[in-house]
Amino acid sequence: MKLVGMADPGRASGRRRAVIGVVVDGRVTPLTEVDDFYADLPHWLEQARAVRRGTVPLAEVTLAPPVPASARVLCVGLNYRAHAAEGGFRAPEHPTLFGRWTASLSVGGVPVPVPANEPGLDWEGEVAAVVGARLCDAGEQEAEAAVLGYAVFNDLTARTAQKLTAQWTLGKNADLSGPIGTVVTADEAGSLADGLRLVTRVNGEIMQDGNTRDMIFGVPELLSRISATLTLHPGDVIATGTPEGVGYVRTPPRLLRAGDVVEVEVDRLGTLRTPVTDASARSGA
Repeated sequence: MKLVGMADPGRASGRRRAVIGVVVDGRVTPLTEVDDFYADLPHWLEQARAVRRGTVPLAEVTLAPPVPASARVLCVGLNYRAHAAEGGFRAPEHPTLFGRWTASLSVGGVPVPVPANEPGLDWEGEVAAVVGARLCDAGEQEAEAAVLGYAVFNDLTARTAQKLTAQWTLGKNADLSGPIGTVVTADEAGSLADGLRLVTRVNGEIMQDGNTRDMIFGVPELLSRISATLTLHPGDVIATGTPEGVGYVRTPPRLLRAGDVVEVEVDRLGTLRTPVTDASARSGA
């Protein structure tokens, strides 16, 4: 089953609240507002499974991030050994975690601006896991069962800002720099440990070609470890890390600039396409 966030068509002005819709054969049926969806997932998933044909063509829908504004977005750095090595790091003994605000999230097709003080943005194709149940001091088996689904994610990074200090917060929260795709439920996506191919292309050229079986810390372990410190709730997002092939380590470095298009494609999850624009687009962020 495929779930998308969409702008509420019933609100004509102001910041429109997002609703969750279910996609069937290229058409979408709206279900309910995103907060209500995650507050009663069993009910709304039952409603979603009953949909046999969408009511609105997907191409006519204004997409929105498919998670609540209150969600915690936790990203995992250096979670592929080859990616850690290409940056000159050792594989970590414990997950390297940093946070994004939901305000930095966007969706496919939305132009992402390069901040004026950056030479470009770097790509980091990833898989995001969306939590579907409350997790507190959870074991790995409970944690795995609590995954609602997975989505393609691009952790677009402002490297200049990231490298100013040891804390990565600023460089990981540039405006609109966290595009996230359709949520494919776990029963359809399968386990990341079984291996999903992840390919990142820039203007059609392959930059990353990895596989989720190469992750250092799998999703069950990540969720279990995180839940030992903070309670996870439905709608929280774990971006699971990126494989080797990012731009800043290349000789010379290669970064995304206005006019570029970056695509992240993951088996079973689809393709997330993001155009890049200049800093003037920040006025609408």
